[in-house]
Amino acid sequence: MRLIFMGTPAFAAACLDAVLKTEHQVIGVYTKPDTPKNRGMKLIPSEVKVLAQAHGLPVFQPSTFRDDEAVETLKALAPDLIVVVAYGKILPQRVLDIPPLGCINIHGSVLPALRGSAPVQWAVLNDLPETGVTAMYLSAGMDEGDIIDIRTTPIGELETAGELMDRLAILGADLLRDTLGAIAAGTASRRPQDSALATYAPMLTKELSPIDWSRPAKEILARIRGLNPWPVAMASLGGTEFKIWEARLFDSAAAAAPGTPVALNKQGLVVACGNGAILITKLQAPGGKAMAAPDYFRGHPIQTKNEI
Repeated sequence: MRLIFMGTPAFAAACLDAVLKTEHQVIGVYTKPDTPKNRGMKLIPSEVKVLAQAHGLPVFQPSTFRDDEAVETLKALAPDLIVVVAYGKILPQRVLDIPPLGCINIHGSVLPALRGSAPVQWAVLNDLPETGVTAMYLSAGMDEGDIIDIRTTPIGELETAGELMDRLAILGADLLRDTLGAIAAGTASRRPQDSALATYAPMLTKELSPIDWSRPAKEILARIRGLNPWPVAMASLGGTEFKIWEARLFDSAAAAAPGTPVALNKQGLVVACGNGAILITKLQAPGGKAMAAPDYFRGHPIQTKNEI
């Protein structure tokens, strides 16, 4: 099959790499425009663009598909199928109508759960025991298309969103390869989603970062895991605003007000929550590097209650 691949981040690059190892022909790659980053605001290409250029593939970076020129360019490539993975743009119906075999998508959840832009992170934020990847046909509605196939995986007790994303990228790449084989053979199934079961995973923002210590420890731990690697949970401890990178539940009860540093041990800093306590094992002070909590507080003492 003649394929157009559309994607942007590392998750999508893993899927493109899998496609390039099949017998199908990738005739063009679409990705978002280069993004200005860091202090110098240097334009940085997406992971998908870097991979595509390494393989000598034509790369297209339209800012929108609302203008006729972008649509006509895509139509002239005459793809049999369009593959979309974390592209970051909504495709209008006139784009969906171009390939005779349709447009398919690899989504990072078990649809219809967690439709939207951040399904992997919200699976962790919601403290789900399991998630997965879904292959589906694209439709005009956001993540509402017919399901082709699903692969599931348990979520680790301390697994971060970043770690889960890396695992799902591998799972998604395998699913995409098998899905392309089924479509080429004419054996791909499709079943409508049950929209009554739909949940949503909106884009993450920095407003999610501050930790509410009045919440239960298990919920706070899910927040820390789900916001790693971005935007990262934040908390004021001993008058310093820290990024909280890693933590785990602390077994003993903490007889202190929520948010109080209770004890410092060789594993980390124990902080009281609304119900229970957590042990912060890795954090980052302003202007510093992320480091093990005991190492940081060895050089920057913090007052604790020592009531555990």
